[in-house]
Amino acid sequence: MPATVEPIAFLPGLSPVCGKPIEARFDEALMSSDGGLLALREIERRLGMARRLAACIDDPRAPERVVHPLDGILRFRMLMIAAGYEDGNDADWTCAEKVESS
Repeated sequence: MPATVEPIAFLPGLSPVCGKPIEARFDEALMSSDGGLLALREIERRLGMARRLAACIDDPRAPERVVHPLDGILRFRMLMIAAGYEDGNDADWTCAEKVESS
């Protein structure tokens, strides 16, 4: 009996990260535990939860010195919590945060 080739499930419509296209496939052998964050990021982006939450918070920082907008910080933190990182010690640097605010 010849081997059958089954198409791999594909999750379309993901926004690029750092200018690079994202393609999510569900290859069991090549699985990543953080892959679900791509779907959560799209949901957050479409609902605008971080943007709406940031609008409710007074940001006392000097606007000319702000590197990361408040909505980007909130979005990043929400996704870290969803990924299971309880504290902010796991955050170092990410180009995705810069892209998220644009």
